[in-house]
Amino acid sequence: MKTKLYKLIGTLLLALVLSLPAIAQDEFDPPLDDIPVDGGLTLLLAAGVGYGAKKLRDNKKKQQQIK
Repeated sequence: MKTKLYKLIGTLLLALVLSLPAIAQDEFDPPLDDIPVDGGLTLLLAAGVGYGAKKLRDNKKKQQQIK
């Protein structure tokens, strides 16, 4: 139990230390041309949902065959 706690605390501290330089950056000028990102993200989300549904269906079929 203690080793899991130490690993968790170590991972969190490492993530905190590595993210500090990103927080300390100066303000940037706003971009001149905005690019919509929604189209690609929507497709990736839909693909992920479809893949997850397929995996769930395959697991159900596999469990029914075992019984």
